[in-house]
Amino acid sequence: MELTVQQLTPDFCVAPQLTPDTMAALAGAGFKSVINNRPDFEGGPDQPTSEQVRAAAEAAGLVYHHLPVQGGYQSPEEIAAMRALLDEVPKPVLAFCRSGARSTRLFASAMQLD
Repeated sequence: MELTVQQLTPDFCVAPQLTPDTMAALAGAGFKSVINNRPDFEGGPDQPTSEQVRAAAEAAGLVYHHLPVQGGYQSPEEIAAMRALLDEVPKPVLAFCRSGARSTRLFASAMQLD
């Protein structure tokens, strides 16, 4: 599987849906943390679950968090939760969702919080 990563800042990147077998490659690329913004089964039964991704991420030495948000709307609470994660997790961070757009919007909103 080819890894498609978009760098937004020196310490934060986004990607489309990742699978458990990509976690070792992320660790090898220097990432320290992964944030999954996609709800389980949003893409149907073939989408890997958060727990499957978590197990692979942790096995690869990555810090993993699941912060599922909807594509069209992220609540103030979800935005604040993303900011809290960004303030605490080891960097660099890679966040993913279906296409990367939702994680990008969530990151932009979170960075506007003081």
